[in-house]
Amino acid sequence: MEARADATPLGPEDARWLGEYSHVHMNVFGTPLRVMDHGEGTRVWDVDGKSYLDFLGGIAVNSLGYAHPRWVAAVAEQAAKVAHTSNYFATEPQIRLARKLVSIAGAPSGSHVYFGNSGAEGNEAAIKLARLYGRTMMEGREITPRSVPRILALTHGFHGRTLGALSATWKPSIREPFEPLVPGVEFVESGDIAAMRRAFDGSGDDGRGPVAAVIMELIQGEAGVRPLDPGYVRAVRDLCDERRALMIVDEVQTGIGRTGRWFAFQREDLSGGAVPDVVTFAKGVAGGFPMGGMIAFGQELSDLFTPGSHGSTFAGNPLAAAAAVTTLDVIEHDGLVENAESRGRQLRDMMVHCGNPLVVGVRGRGLLDAVQLSHPCAHAAMEWALDRGLIVNAVAPDALRLAPPLIVSGDDVEEAVAILSGIPVDLEDD
Repeated sequence: MEARADATPLGPEDARWLGEYSHVHMNVFGTPLRVMDHGEGTRVWDVDGKSYLDFLGGIAVNSLGYAHPRWVAAVAEQAAKVAHTSNYFATEPQIRLARKLVSIAGAPSGSHVYFGNSGAEGNEAAIKLARLYGRTMMEGREITPRSVPRILALTHGFHGRTLGALSATWKPSIREPFEPLVPGVEFVESGDIAAMRRAFDGSGDDGRGPVAAVIMELIQGEAGVRPLDPGYVRAVRDLCDERRALMIVDEVQTGIGRTGRWFAFQREDLSGGAVPDVVTFAKGVAGGFPMGGMIAFGQELSDLFTPGSHGSTFAGNPLAAAAAVTTLDVIEHDGLVENAESRGRQLRDMMVHCGNPLVVGVRGRGLLDAVQLSHPCAHAAMEWALDRGLIVNAVAPDALRLAPPLIVSGDDVEEAVAILSGIPVDLEDD
């Protein structure tokens, strides 16, 4: 398929709405690129009626694309029944969803799910659970700000922007303005098992507490879609076992079929066979409806959360749960996990051989990939592609992130590659 040669810059309706946006919306996201109106399948249209092939999927959220008929019907049916009840009551979709998540994660008997509304909330819950677990390691010792059970996070990791999740998020520019953050979180050089062992060995030094948990992404998404070495992940798992620490795997971006498995840890080439103690999830689980949470593996760990120890007004909301149940059902019955694996392989192969000297490599798994560029012009490249009808994301100065809906077709991949292969090599650096 030939690349679309005509650029489609900002239209008059987009310009009008964006002018109003800046007057009423806090400037935490910068200026939006377009004002979107509706979508269908893998395509979305802006308020000027211009269409775009979406190879970002709402940042790995829109698992079923736009307006999937089964998803729309499920949300409408549940909205007509009951949209919210509060957590004084349970609903059938909530229970069905928790049961399904435990099943697809392959979690052992006694595992339980906590629901929140976002990935940050899932990670907040995991951090709180790790703190409770750490207290069981203290053997009656007094807990002070210095001796609090510690959580080790990796450099270049991203776990959210709420204060607890932000405390485990490495990027200094988004973390430092809000310091001091939650105490007891320390950063360890990603991929360096000797550094990880030294961090564990620091327990007791100057009154420091034990390591309660290590939190990591198996593919560091916001760092540029960078997979960890599976041997490193396996070594961290062994160290956690040796020192009785938890291993928390953040699957907010990599979970729910995104990497060609239900969860990234189920890929030997990402996890080295390591099985986590806690998995957090969000993004693609409800196909566009806000939903997140965590899975605690096993009864002993699950029992640490007791009534009143954590909660959220909207957690397990029946409307979100119904959207998620249907999303998982469609992914399973339509073979979309397998589609992510095959279409991702097609995408990487075609990009490697696209002939554009700007493209120097592709990395990732399934349908979470990054195109490595020869120089730091990713924002300019993203805007060039957008003007020609393709949505991608400048995830790093020299990398474009590709995370299309799991329903993406071979023809969609060909169209996207045709556009990407036409990006000028001489774009100015960002």
